[in-house]
Amino acid sequence: MEAKSSKTKTSFYRRQLVAYLIDSGVNTVPSLLDATQMPKRTLQDTILALSEIDIICGVSGGTKNRTYSIESWGTFNKNKIEDNLPHVKDVLNL
Repeated sequence: MEAKSSKTKTSFYRRQLVAYLIDSGVNTVPSLLDATQMPKRTLQDTILALSEIDIICGVSGGTKNRTYSIESWGTFNKNKIEDNLPHVKDVLNL
């Protein structure tokens, strides 16, 4: 039986996944909710917390048609995140 991942690890992976999805065109709250099955509040908190790991997320549009974009990946490499996506999804039980 696999040990449960820590909150720190799941939070870190959740941020990477959301940033990856945004940069891949899944960039609205409804589409992100569909893709991640996260509660809306968790998703909103995750988007806000991207800056804590130096991923800069831009916002455009109003409340009903808001879209997000990744302006800077900081020290992260999107391709490496993509390569590890199966593991990230496994840790997040997706």
